[in-house]
Amino acid sequence: MHSDAPAHPADTPLSPLDPRFVSLLRVAMGRWALLLLAAAFAGEAAAGLPAGLLTLPALLISAVLVAVVPGRQYRRWGYAQEGDHLRVARGFVFHSDHVVPFTRVQHIDVTRGPLERARGLGTLTLYTAGTHNTSVVLPGLAHEQALAMRESIRARIPRRSA
Repeated sequence: MHSDAPAHPADTPLSPLDPRFVSLLRVAMGRWALLLLAAAFAGEAAAGLPAGLLTLPALLISAVLVAVVPGRQYRRWGYAQEGDHLRVARGFVFHSDHVVPFTRVQHIDVTRGPLERARGLGTLTLYTAGTHNTSVVLPGLAHEQALAMRESIRARIPRRSA
């Protein structure tokens, strides 16, 4: 008997995040790049090194952090909401792949910081029962999509009697 459905949740094809999320990743990497450049300038000044000895390599590393890394992060992050579970996978150096059955969900949040609001994005967070990986975070969704996913998942959570 042939079926088009994946045999296991980990086989479910992933949907990409909203492309506007790349700009938020660039801002995050930009903060690290500024910290690296400040340390290079301070190191040169403190050690009396010639200008550019530390700052030039730091500038090249910073350019890679801001121009290359966010795109790679974005392409390695995806999700799939199917039936009774949500799958969230991410990472190219350290990879994580979470499958959250809706029966384990305790509550769901949609949050937005100022940069997310400016770009029309939101973050969906599922809190689960248990002690290990008790929350799964899915950033980079269009805000309307995050709200719709929250309601869709909420409707699939079994009602618990008090």
